[in-house]
Amino acid sequence: MAPSLQRLLRWGVVPVRILLGLVFFTAGMGKIWPGHAFPGLIGPVWLIERLEAFQLGLYAGFIAWSQIIIGILLLTQRFARLGTVMLVPMLANIFMVTVSQQWGGTPYVLAVFLLMNLYLLLMDFEGLKWLLSDRVPDDRAPIRRNSRKDSQLAFSILLILAGPLVAPVHLPTGIGCVVIGLLGALLNQYLPRP
Repeated sequence: MAPSLQRLLRWGVVPVRILLGLVFFTAGMGKIWPGHAFPGLIGPVWLIERLEAFQLGLYAGFIAWSQIIIGILLLTQRFARLGTVMLVPMLANIFMVTVSQQWGGTPYVLAVFLLMNLYLLLMDFEGLKWLLSDRVPDDRAPIRRNSRKDSQLAFSILLILAGPLVAPVHLPTGIGCVVIGLLGALLNQYLPRP
């Protein structure tokens, strides 16, 4: 592949990660947020209520929380590889629900998300190919060892996850948890290491 084409393809990785991260983070939050008032990029926000009629409310809740976690992983960039891999079974689950419920155009939207995710997996093939092999590469990049920064990121993620749990009791505090957690996670990822 020509170096200029390869650079062009690599340029799109971060924007696609951010787009998929926002789509799935907001989709999950919209499903579990009180009154479905969290602004989401895709729906349906009423999935839990709809699937409760089939005794699948717990499953729908699991899907929503998984969407939130995968969205956060994609947004952090540090854990985006894990989020990209986790998105494959998530998309398969959502696809099966939409087909079984006969939701018209949704499988086409999922096909676009699947193609975007496949693009991310292909662009990260060098980092993932050892998963398909018996050998562990000797030239892997060293693991980041910064416990302070890792603790700050973990705290930010916990704040985000606490938001929907706190919101039914006190909505402004729930919103504050999510906003502060998102800001903390973004600053953690993009500010220089101490």
